[in-house]
Amino acid sequence: MKIYVPADALARALGADAVAAALAAAAAARGLVVQILRNGSRGMAWLEPLVEVETPEGRLAFGPFSGADAGALFDAPEAHPKALGLTEEVPFLKRQTRLTFARVGVIDPLDLADYEAEGGLAGLRRALAMRPEAVVAEVADSGLRGRGGAGFPTGIKWRTVAAAPGPQKYIVCNADEGDSGSFADRMLIEGDPFALIEGMAIAGLAVGADKGFVYIRSEYPDAIAVLGRALALARGAGLLGASVLGSGRGFDIELRVGAGSYVCGEETALLNSIEGKRGTVRAKPPLPAIEGLWGKPTVVNNVLSLATVPIILARGAGYYRDFGIGRSRGTMPLQLAGNVRFGGLFEVPFGLTLGEIVNDIGGGTASGRPVKAVQVGGPLGAWFPPALFDTPFGYEEFAAAGGLIGHAGLVVVDESADMLALARFAMEFCAVESCGKCTPCRIGSVRGVETLDRIAAGDGTAVPLLRDLCETMRLGSLCALGGFAPYPVLSALDHFPQDFARAREAAE
Repeated sequence: MKIYVPADALARALGADAVAAALAAAAAARGLVVQILRNGSRGMAWLEPLVEVETPEGRLAFGPFSGADAGALFDAPEAHPKALGLTEEVPFLKRQTRLTFARVGVIDPLDLADYEAEGGLAGLRRALAMRPEAVVAEVADSGLRGRGGAGFPTGIKWRTVAAAPGPQKYIVCNADEGDSGSFADRMLIEGDPFALIEGMAIAGLAVGADKGFVYIRSEYPDAIAVLGRALALARGAGLLGASVLGSGRGFDIELRVGAGSYVCGEETALLNSIEGKRGTVRAKPPLPAIEGLWGKPTVVNNVLSLATVPIILARGAGYYRDFGIGRSRGTMPLQLAGNVRFGGLFEVPFGLTLGEIVNDIGGGTASGRPVKAVQVGGPLGAWFPPALFDTPFGYEEFAAAGGLIGHAGLVVVDESADMLALARFAMEFCAVESCGKCTPCRIGSVRGVETLDRIAAGDGTAVPLLRDLCETMRLGSLCALGGFAPYPVLSALDHFPQDFARAREAAE
């Protein structure tokens, strides 16, 4: 009897370790032989810890599970109060199109044979049989764009590095997932680390790099531990090392842990950090693709971008490109957080409207009050009111509506939210996290907080000053931290002027 209990950080925070222990004790007390496997999370946060039991018909799901539920699972599973039926039939999961996350929650994350049985390594084996330029062309033709926030075409970045002169090139994975409401990178690493390793190996073979680095935030201890073990297993199996899968072509990966700086999610600050320097943003040009890590041509891609590459190589560019809308091809793992009824990860092709995502998939607010706004793209993303909920989820479509997709984290708030306070939080966040390299961000964010405090105190004359300051930050900042900080501030001001006027009325 196989029982799956997630070892994902979210599930563990909700008691998954205690559930696994209780299940083992209950089975032993009944003289039953069971195998408890620690998988990744299926991404349904409100059902964690989610326990799954393998049956001939498929896995049966039970959740949210507690230690007190263990005995009944063995005594009367068909009448268990936490029974949800077949896992794959749970509506939230059934509606998804899982490509990047196809194996997360399905396999033992550290079982390479399990990984291969579910389609793993097919992409790498095909890449090894292709010329490097053909691999790059496959990724370019798929339409894959950077999933870390910028949305830059992955194939163009790879082609630039491949064409750059020099005997040494690098692949760098940005796993410094610091956006509020974002957790897809963590979930992927904890639930399917070999997908990331395979994607990085394919990238290295394609552009001529024999060394890769994963830069991961220190706040992810579980992901760090899982990836460290996966890297060791990959080397032992010949997936990494001097001869990848016996091909005679080498590639290896080193894990680097960041010290907790948000700005190190920006690619050049990240490179400085790997080099042992202070995590400050570099001026561009030169681009990292030309002069990146230690001055060498470097591919810098997000976890999801690299982990998606194996499915593209395995199934072909056309298969992946057939999903999506416009220039937003493939699927996007949406992360629903905040005051939302059904929070978690939902992978779906680009094209759903924001309203469908928040109200239909997310189920509206957890509080039951009307949705007031949703912030998309992290703490620097714009606030979207219900009036804009018909916006299709795509890069260009969101840009046209004054927003950005970013890492596809969505934070929902209800009608009780104070948008002036949330605007102030965004500006203060920028002030705290600024690397200090450029004046518009370093000074502008501090002045922005002061200006918002003036508005909160009832000074309506400060509103034009705030707009002028935001424009200066947007146009003059060296990187997206200062450049995007105006998005949540101005969107709150434009769509919810009553929250700003209320402060003035209270002062009067």
